[in-house]
Parts: sequence; structure tokens; C-alpha cells
Amino acid sequence: MRVRVVVWMALVAAGLAFVTDCSAADPVAPKSFRVYFGTYTGPLSKGIYHSTLDLASGQLSPPQLSAEIKSPSFVGIHPSRKFLYAVSEISDFQGKPLGGVSAFAIDAASGKLTLLNQQSSEGAGPCHLVVDAAGKNVLVANYGGGSVASLPIDATGKLLAASASIQHVGASIDKGRQEKPHAHSINLDAANRFAFAADLGLDKVLIYKFDPNKGSLVANDPPAGVVSPGSGPRHFAFHPSGRFAFVNNEMTSAVTAFRYDGGKGSLTEVHTLSTLPEPVKGNSTAETVVHPAGKFVYVSNRGHDSIAIFSFDEASGKLTAAGHCPTGGKTPRNFNIDPTGQFLLAANQDTNDVFTFRIDGATGQLTAVGTKIEVGSPVCVRFVSIEQ
Repeated sequence: MRVRVVVWMALVAAGLAFVTDCSAADPVAPKSFRVYFGTYTGPLSKGIYHSTLDLASGQLSPPQLSAEIKSPSFVGIHPSRKFLYAVSEISDFQGKPLGGVSAFAIDAASGKLTLLNQQSSEGAGPCHLVVDAAGKNVLVANYGGGSVASLPIDATGKLLAASASIQHVGASIDKGRQEKPHAHSINLDAANRFAFAADLGLDKVLIYKFDPNKGSLVANDPPAGVVSPGSGPRHFAFHPSGRFAFVNNEMTSAVTAFRYDGGKGSLTEVHTLSTLPEPVKGNSTAETVVHPAGKFVYVSNRGHDSIAIFSFDEASGKLTAAGHCPTGGKTPRNFNIDPTGQFLLAANQDTNDVFTFRIDGATGQLTAVGTKIEVGSPVCVRFVSIEQ
């Protein structure tokens, strides 16, 4: 327990982004986390589910339905831990060719969710969102519509109509996948000053100046970080130091490391590496997660059905391939690391299951805990600390 407390307090003291799904005021290491799973609804899923991760054993409790809602493929937690926000990855919101974003109140005792309200995402097929560090806005990326938007949060946790909406413009070299913009994710830097939208259709990570008080998004100068044509950037993550960032390239099964200038909001490519030990036909990458200690970066491979492990050298800003771990199922769309850095949870979309892996803090290697839980089409994993 002492080791966990030391690690937890070090992370809190550092103010790492990985602690935003739990309270930075927690005086001791938590014993467990509530885990929320976003899903695609269908025969095996009715909406958002939750489970409990025990940090002593790494075991997950049987999942429970948190709230019924159509295809809540990605969810985010308010910094207060009182609210959860979810996209509805649809294109028919309230009779319009748009997607939706829903606000829920979290019952701290049970984990159940109560719907507060819904707003348009201002584009079709919303697939990713983030709550800003001040807890004042939800930023959403619309894959189908190729756009991003900012939705203010009122004092009760409800969402207001979008205060900013930006339509991406352009295309890239793959006429089948990149015929138009496809905003695949949106993230914020630790200072809450710049937003980063990885657009698969444009081969760019578009950069916006962000004002949490106004909920505004304004094109930055420089306007984007660029990857090689045909790469298809998908999900983006910052290093805890705030000086580096990483994006997985879905179409080429690669990960790009960037050096980040927080004053200018600029991204400069360091290098790009494959996420595969050898080419795998039909493989695509999905998620990028940086370990809270900053020593390792992980990317999921769909097709190879593995987590690619990379060690990271802060002096050079370079990644080094450190192996692969099978996820136990098929199509690991999403995964996440608990805020204490001890466990990785891999969500396998096509086998409807979630596996837990223990992380070796010295090497970054993953070892299966040995059990799984069944969740229908899981595609997002988010943690909330449970008050003891």
C-alpha cells in the first residue's frame, strides 16, 4: 500500500492529466476505481456500463448498466466527478442529420447515471469528446461530419448549445478513406489553452486556440501538426511533461512522436514508428495512451489484436519498440491505464469483452491478470476514483 500511496501522491503533485478523471485532492491512494465503458448498442449492449477495478487484485466486478442511450461510443468525466458526458455516434439527432452529446449526473454510491439533457454535436457521427480542465466545456469531434465543436456546461452540469463549431475542409491521397475531413479525436493541453483535433481525412492534427471562459475555438498559427500523406491520424495523447505528444496513424499502423511548444501551441514531428512487428493485412490502430510515469507509450492494433509497447526517452523525444501483448480478444478499439499506473484495461469490440493486464513499472511489459468481463461492443474505457 505504501508504494501505491507514494506513486499516487507523486502523480497528484505533478498535476498530470491522467488524474483528471479522479480528484486531485485525494489525500491517499484509492483502493478501487469505478470504470465506465462506452459501447455501440445492439443485441449485447443497451448503452453505458460500469464496473469496479480492485487495485489490490486487478479484478473487475461484473458490469452493470449505468444508463440506456444509443451508441455512446465515447465518454468523458467532469473534473468534479459529478457528471459524465457521452457522444451518441449517430447521424439522426432529433430529426436532423447530426449526432448528439448527452450529460449525465453520476450517483457516487451506485455509479448509476441520470440523464440531465442532450445537445447537438453540430456534426454527424460524433466519435470522441473531452471535458476541459476547468469543467466549463465539452469539446467534441464529429467523424462523419468532419467538424469539431465546443459545448458549454452550466452550473448544474447540463450542456448548452454549441458556443463554437468549426467545419474542417480538404482531403488527402486515399480517395476511399480520405475523400473529405474526418475529425477522429479532440484533446486539450495541460494548460487548457490549445485544442488538438486529429483528422484522419486530412492527415493533420489541427490546432486551435481555446478559451474555456468563452468556449471558443480559433485556428492557431501554426494551424496543424502534419503526418505523412495517407497516414490517417486518429487518437492523440500528451506526455505528462507537457513537452511531447503522440498520435497513432490508423491507416499505416504507425505512431508519430511530436515535440510540443506550449507557448506557440506547435507540434514538430520527431519520428514515426510502426506499431507492428511485421506487416499484417487489414490491421489498423485505434488508441494511444501514455503511462502516467511518462516512460512508456501504448497503441492498440486491430487485426494484430495487440497492444504495442514503446519505451520513451525524454532526452531525445524518441520512442523505441519494446514488444507486443495480445489483448485476449478481437479488435481492441480502446484501452486505458488506471491513474495509478498499475493496470491496463483492453476493450475488445468484436469479442465483447474487457481484459485486465498488470503493468511492470520498470519495463512497461503487460501480464494478463487472468480474468475478463463481458461488455457488448466496448469502445471506450474511463476511470473515476471511488471515495473510501
